[in-house]
Amino acid sequence: MRMDGRRESSNVDDRRGMSGAGKAGLGIGSLIVVALITWFMGGNPLSVLTNADMGSMVSTKTEGNREFTAEEQELAKFSSQILAGTEDVWTKVFKQYGRTYRPPKMVLFTGSVNTGCGGATAQVGPFYCSADESLYIDLSFFSEMKQSLGADGDFAYAYVIAHEVGHHVQHLLGTLDQAHNQMARMSETDSNRMSVRIELQADFYAGVWAYHDNQLFGSLEQGDLEEAINCAAVIGDDYLQKKARGYAVPESFNHGSSKQRQKWLTLGLRTGDLNRGDTFSVNYNDL
Repeated sequence: MRMDGRRESSNVDDRRGMSGAGKAGLGIGSLIVVALITWFMGGNPLSVLTNADMGSMVSTKTEGNREFTAEEQELAKFSSQILAGTEDVWTKVFKQYGRTYRPPKMVLFTGSVNTGCGGATAQVGPFYCSADESLYIDLSFFSEMKQSLGADGDFAYAYVIAHEVGHHVQHLLGTLDQAHNQMARMSETDSNRMSVRIELQADFYAGVWAYHDNQLFGSLEQGDLEEAINCAAVIGDDYLQKKARGYAVPESFNHGSSKQRQKWLTLGLRTGDLNRGDTFSVNYNDL
C-alpha cells in the first residue's frame, strides 16, 4: 500500500507494555486462535468465548518502560494511518447518507487489556467492543497471522483493522446490537448463522473502505488485492477447521467459509456501495 505522507489518527490509545486479563470480545482474529487451538482439542469456539466472558478479573501489571523495535513502531504507525483512512472514508460515506460518523478509538496493547466489555487477552486476536466503541489490537497478532497462516502483507493487515472498524460501522447503524439481541434468543446453530452474517458484512465493509480509500489516496498497489483475498481465504471457518482437525463442521461455522469471506470482501472492494452489503436478508445458503 502507498502510505507515504498519510496522516496518523489522533484516536489511538497506546497501552503497549501494560497487561490485564478477563473476558474476551469477538473479532476477526478470535477464530484463528480458537480454531488452531480449541478445534484441535475438540472444543467449540463459541463456548471458549463464553467461558472467557465469565472469567474473573485479575490484577493489572506494568512491564515498565519497554523499548519497542523499529519494526514494531513502524507497524504501530501503519495501523494509526489505516485507522485515519477509515475515519476519512466513513465520514464521507456517512455524510452521503445524511449521517454523522463517530470514529472509534483504537487501543494498542500487549498481552492483555481491560476494556468496556471486560478484560481480554491477546489470544482472542483483534476485536471490537461496542460498549466503549473501541477496537483492540496486540500488534504481535500480525506476526502470528504470518507465521501460522501465511497471511502477510500490509494490505492484509489493513484488512484486519478495517474489518474491526466494520463492526463499529454496524454498531453505529444499529445492525450489530440488533443481531446480538436476536442471537441471545436463538439456538446454537441459528446463533452461529447470525454470527456468520455479522462477520461477512464486516468483511464487506472492509472492502468498501478499501475501495474509497483507493479513490481518495490511490493507496492500492499491485498485489494488494491478492494479499487481502488470500487473508480472507485462510481465515475461513472451513480452512481453519480442516487445518486443525482434517475436516470441517459447517453447523459450527461462525465467521463464514473461505469462499464466503472472499466473496463479500471482493464485493465491497469492487463496488464501494454500502447498499450492496445486506447479509441479513440473503438466504443463508446463498451467502
